[in-house]
Amino acid sequence: MTSGPVGTPFDTLYVLGIRSRRILEVDVETGAVSTFVDHTGPAPDGVVVSDRVYWTTMGKPTVVDQALLDAGDRERSLDYTARNGGVHAVDLSSGETVDVVPAGGITTGKQLALAGEWLYWGDREGMKVSRVRTDGTGMSDLVVNDGSGGVADWCVGVAVEGDHLYWTQKGPSDGDAGRILRTRISAAPDGEHEVLWDDLPEPIDLEVHDGYLYWTDRGAPPAGNTLNRAPLPAPGDAGADPEVLAGGFGEAIGLAVDKAAGLAYVTDLAGTIRVVPLPGSSAAERVLADLGEPLTGLAGTRKDLPA
Repeated sequence: MTSGPVGTPFDTLYVLGIRSRRILEVDVETGAVSTFVDHTGPAPDGVVVSDRVYWTTMGKPTVVDQALLDAGDRERSLDYTARNGGVHAVDLSSGETVDVVPAGGITTGKQLALAGEWLYWGDREGMKVSRVRTDGTGMSDLVVNDGSGGVADWCVGVAVEGDHLYWTQKGPSDGDAGRILRTRISAAPDGEHEVLWDDLPEPIDLEVHDGYLYWTDRGAPPAGNTLNRAPLPAPGDAGADPEVLAGGFGEAIGLAVDKAAGLAYVTDLAGTIRVVPLPGSSAAERVLADLGEPLTGLAGTRKDLPA
């Protein structure tokens, strides 16, 4: 998720370590890493930054298959259906930490987006997309799936542009049944849901910039483990075939698009942060950092502007 003044490139990323329960601060030039928060709560997943750093937690899971967990297959080995996720914040100036939505207020907090005074997030096992004001008031559900589709009803990534809400329903692992949908916030939760893309490998996080939707996909290659973009379709139209901007990730998750720099940053569960040039950029693709643990959400900002 991007932040900072329009036209100003990032100098800092905030990245979530799901296993260590940390928010890491990463210098975009050097790749230097420091711990910003070392007590996020269980399984942090989505993050945005303004005057505060906000993040979601998926909550403490139940281990259902230790052998799969030992083999690194977290999704099939862990059950997150217990309602113990939350939304949290730390003030960049004071360091004060608060619960915007206390643990137990949601089921499984996934990608987080900030638009105006509102925070939006996907609730995967809750099968919802919800929002709350940054002061913790006005919480409501904008998308509510009935669960009849099983994992196909899991809501993960979110993005907001004006009155439009975009979200992903990733489907089963490597299932080629993922979808990206759109609705109007002003009509939610009963408004029409447009399916813009379907039969995707496993779409995860989203961002909207200059008429394009960007997304990560953690599914099987060649279409999965990729960073993609496509023009936003007109109302009633299906999305065009996506353009693959980069591939070969170790299950791509987090996304922060830096339009001013002509770059995108992507995290994966293999523990890397990769820099991907956007179309028209002369920059080279590179690994910014390898942090040695599964990484989820990330957000970019500019810290060195004069007060």
